[in-house]
Amino acid sequence: MAPPAATLPESRRGILRRRPARHDRRKQRMANDDRTRTIPRRTPESAAMLASVKRAMAITAALNRLTLDDADEVRALFSELIGKKVDDSFLLIPPFYTTGGPDIEVGRNVFVNQNCTFYDLGGLDIADDVMIGPNVSLITSGHPIAPSRRRAFVTAKPIVIGRNAWIAAGATIIGGVTVGENSVVAAGSVVTRDVPPNCLAGGNPARVIRSIAG
Repeated sequence: MAPPAATLPESRRGILRRRPARHDRRKQRMANDDRTRTIPRRTPESAAMLASVKRAMAITAALNRLTLDDADEVRALFSELIGKKVDDSFLLIPPFYTTGGPDIEVGRNVFVNQNCTFYDLGGLDIADDVMIGPNVSLITSGHPIAPSRRRAFVTAKPIVIGRNAWIAAGATIIGGVTVGENSVVAAGSVVTRDVPPNCLAGGNPARVIRSIAG
């Protein structure tokens, strides 16, 4: 199976760059969340995707040797991974896994618990104050359902996690989904559709259970 990984644009290789305006970036992601990116096998784009996988594996291997006491080093390596400096309030507990990195956007005061997996080929935007529990998978990429096309292409759609959302332990969020601000995705859920703001959603597939009062 072709690895569903993020590409590494030349402009991002080996450098850290300033984060663009998050409000504009998130609006762009949400506006484009119905667009599917398709990468055929044996093309320059698929070769770049594979190179990005190898780069991500090398960086995360180093990151995963660190502990909670190495928070500054974790932030430095994560910044290298995504190609832009994360805020000092960002906290991630290793291990962490990804097949890319440059298409991840992370806000301030974001917490990522251990053993999470981010596939960011379609674009992954995590807003300020988001909490992500252990064993959460944010998977923007996959393959066509048709058997004749399944191994021939990688497809991807963006994921947007709104401000102050909480993604609880073991949840999986699929590409094309936006989780609204202040919302909670219950543990073990599989999210295939948008979650409105200020809601509790859960189940497989996840559905809105109730609204959340401030």
